[in-house]
Formats: sequence, C-alpha cells, structure tokens
Amino acid sequence: MPRHKEKLAARKEMEKVDLLFVGDSITHGWEQAGKKVFDQFYADRNVLNIGFSGDRTEHVLWRFENGAIDDIDPKLAVVMIGTNNTGHRMDPADETALGIEHILNGLKSRLPNTKILLLAVFPRDADTKGKHRVRNDEINALISDFADGEQVFFLDIGDKFLDENGNLPKSIMPDLLHPNEKGYEAWALAMEPIIKKLMGE
Repeated sequence: MPRHKEKLAARKEMEKVDLLFVGDSITHGWEQAGKKVFDQFYADRNVLNIGFSGDRTEHVLWRFENGAIDDIDPKLAVVMIGTNNTGHRMDPADETALGIEHILNGLKSRLPNTKILLLAVFPRDADTKGKHRVRNDEINALISDFADGEQVFFLDIGDKFLDENGNLPKSIMPDLLHPNEKGYEAWALAMEPIIKKLMGE
C-alpha cells in the first residue's frame, strides 16, 4: 500500500505519461538493480513504473481498480506478470494466462489509445527442466495468442538471458529469478526496437 500511494501521487504530479511499465518485482527492479539502465533508456520518455514486488495477476487487477492508471493516456504499456503466480502457488498455467488476459482487457478498456507490449514471462530456475521454468513456458505458450498485431503485441526475449544450453546463469540472474544490471541491460536492448516502433519514435 505505501508504494501504491506513492505511485498514485507520482502519477498525479506527471504532466503526461507516455510509457507505462506494469509488473512485479522484476519490473519494480528497474528502480533498483536496473536503475542505471532505466535512466539511460527511459528517463526522457515520461515513464511511469507501476511494478510491485510480490504482485501476482490479481494484484495488478486490484491496482487498476484502485486508481493506478486513471487519468493517463500512454503511447505504450509494457506488461510482464505471472511468475509470482507460479512461484507462490504453482497456479495452473491456464489460470495465470486468464489473469493476464483480464489485465490486457483492463488496459484496453481504460487506455483505449495505448499500445500494449506483452512480454513473455522471464525464465527462472537454472535449467530447462526446473518446475518453475516449465510452468512459465506453459504460460507463455498460452499468452502469445493474446497478441492481435493492432493494439497488443507479444515479445519473448527469454533467450537473451540464457546460455547456449538453455541454462540461466547466475551472472545474469543471481537468484535465478531477478536480473542484475547486466540482465536489465540485455532486457532494454532487446526491447528497444519494438518500443521505438510502437511509440512512433
């Protein structure tokens, strides 16, 4: 709640929001491990980051219902959510995907002019057989179908974090979940071409 209130206040102070980030601790981390990279890529883009550590899909929906995206009209919203549905409860992939679909519908109804870049849930666990990795892959297979090529676009950059064997190195995600600065740089570089395109830059 303290961060929610801080973000409501920050939004009200902004003259306009052109770029919106929606997500969990991985998105929240743009203000921590990823801050240097975030400032380099997004500081001049009228950006609002409403990533919250610990959030699952239902928390994002609550935030939408409680003012988080009121009175803004971004050019682009970047959404990456779902790994906590996996990690906290091992929710079935179809349930997490349904939550993500509700988030997209909430964005579309509240922000009808906003393009949405839906990111695949990032890989976690050291190797391809890890139960969290497998579940996130199942989620991604479902949510990729939500892209319509008009308002919603899907991007999977998971391979940018993996080695040639598909393993997730601690040099990118030390806890096998959250990127370090090197990981955030890889994220930003992979996303930049489509962000420029969707924001009309």
